[in-house]
Amino acid sequence: MAVTDDAILRVKEMITSGELKPGDRLPREADLAARLGLSRNSLREAVKALSLVRVLDVRQGDGTYVSSLRADDLLGALSFVLDLHRGEDSALEVLQVHRILEPAAAAMAAQRAGTDEVASLRAVCDAAEHARSVDELVEHDLEFHRALARCSGNAYLARLLDSLAGPTARVRIWRGITDNGAVDRTLAEHRAIVDAVAARQTELARSWSTVHVAGVEQWLSDLP
Repeated sequence: MAVTDDAILRVKEMITSGELKPGDRLPREADLAARLGLSRNSLREAVKALSLVRVLDVRQGDGTYVSSLRADDLLGALSFVLDLHRGEDSALEVLQVHRILEPAAAAMAAQRAGTDEVASLRAVCDAAEHARSVDELVEHDLEFHRALARCSGNAYLARLLDSLAGPTARVRIWRGITDNGAVDRTLAEHRAIVDAVAARQTELARSWSTVHVAGVEQWLSDLP
């Protein structure tokens, strides 16, 4: 194991064990390095790496703190990584992950969504039907899937799905869907998902979500 990786693991263990909690300040660099049996340089590199993924918060002139460790903060780094890998192959792999996770979110939404949340989903569907451009379709599509994920009641799942969304890839997908005259079918699938959620039909919501994501995945895999 590389020295820096070992240092990251040691700091991680202090957090997962509860020795360091969200908001806690890390001991002085020299003291912590000596305690963990690390060089100050390897500890410094570990802190830098953990700050990049928002586990640690380095405050100049103040010290280094454990972040809030909230899902929104930690998974935000994933969006950056995914944006660096938006080729056709990676976009297809991301959709495959979506096909696993989003139907689960839809099923959970059918169990938990309230009247106001269902109304918000229907409002997004209405807005999408009046979209005048691909950019507007993409905006409404992103909002629909974000709102559906939020209805699951699981903050980690919602944030993870949002991180996987990829607005750039969605522009390309919606342009293809528009060119192939599949907009009405795609929006109808959105409404079918909402209807299932509103009726608290868990498995129907899961099935419609699977059909919806799988259709986009198939379209992308069929590209020349």
